[in-house]
Amino acid sequence: MLFPRPSGSSSAVRVVITGVGVITSLGRGWKDNAEGFRTGRRAFRDVTLFDVSRHRTKIAAEADIPSDVPMMKLHSRARHRLDRAAKLLLTAADEAVQQSRLNFSAASLHKTPIVLGTTSGGMSMGQAYYRTAIESPLAKTNQATKVLQYLAQSQIAGLAEALGISGQVITIANACASGSNAVGHAFEMVRNRRADVVVTGGYDALCEMVFGGFDSLQALSPTQCRPFDAHRDGLALGEGAAVFVFESAEHAQARGAKPIGEIVGYGAATDCHHLTQPQPDGNAALASMSAACASAGLKPEQIGYINAHGTGTSLNDAAEAAAISRWAGDSASRVYVSSTKASIGHLLGAAGAVEAAVCLMALQGQWLPPMCGTQSADVACKFPLVLKPTDAQLNYVLSNSFGFGGANASVIFRRAI
Repeated sequence: MLFPRPSGSSSAVRVVITGVGVITSLGRGWKDNAEGFRTGRRAFRDVTLFDVSRHRTKIAAEADIPSDVPMMKLHSRARHRLDRAAKLLLTAADEAVQQSRLNFSAASLHKTPIVLGTTSGGMSMGQAYYRTAIESPLAKTNQATKVLQYLAQSQIAGLAEALGISGQVITIANACASGSNAVGHAFEMVRNRRADVVVTGGYDALCEMVFGGFDSLQALSPTQCRPFDAHRDGLALGEGAAVFVFESAEHAQARGAKPIGEIVGYGAATDCHHLTQPQPDGNAALASMSAACASAGLKPEQIGYINAHGTGTSLNDAAEAAAISRWAGDSASRVYVSSTKASIGHLLGAAGAVEAAVCLMALQGQWLPPMCGTQSADVACKFPLVLKPTDAQLNYVLSNSFGFGGANASVIFRRAI
């Protein structure tokens, strides 16, 4: 298989993706998720993980965690300490590693870096600690474990142990851009020859504190999440994980690996506008999309599809629509846009990673993921929205992730060649 150099640079290394693992409310693994996203299936249900009787919103996109969570090389003493987030992460990672067919026990891969994004980490463990401390102040059993597992690096350290590697571990917690930031950082590490292989992605699990926080902000939809709909009324929360194995093209070619796709561009920007509200004109979103294109050596008209951040909130969708329209310019009418949060909700720190997996699925299958709940497009959308299952000819797709505090990140993927 031939691996030509990137169009944007004569010296940068091409970065291919040889393993992908994913778990969401649509199911476990590439196959179930690809079919769900292709048809626009919505995977929401009544919340069962905690009491929502006092909340405005009662539904979320809960994932069914398998009973046979892969432990790989994780020590038996660590297995009973795993929280929900760690189980999601391990499930996705196992699929990615198996698909890549890399032996991380080999001397050449023992120091493989891990770069993961998350927002809540082990928040459920923190909740359990404080609940016990308040209700039973003298209780000490498992309290130390809860404190340790509450730390965001605990799940990632567990993954490193499970894979049997001791390379650099990087945790990125940058609100809802975390997953895309992690993917982008891993891309830059390989592209700039700091590593031949990187394990990357994002993960987050539903927990009562986060759900209650969004509900108290009245950010959650009391009806259903309808990104870019003129009558949208809020976001929906979900949970999941996506893990990738990134390799330099040379490394993949040397071992005869067949890439699933390629990551070719990454851009990030901060708008410094408000703690929770995006800058209305979408200036930083525009900057991150433009930076991703510059990184890839591409023009907007070469992008066939955008997986939008598209939360379904009034302010976010309006700002993103403005940014996409300005970024695309005269080609806006030819760039298809949808938000897969309509299917699985907002996965917070996992959102950008899972949506990156969706982009790879769309490129491989040559289809566009629809938003089946959106009925009437907002007038701010100068681009076509994908509202039903659609086949397409795609070479490049772009994924946006925007977060609280003005964090903006965009990543571009190319079809495997």
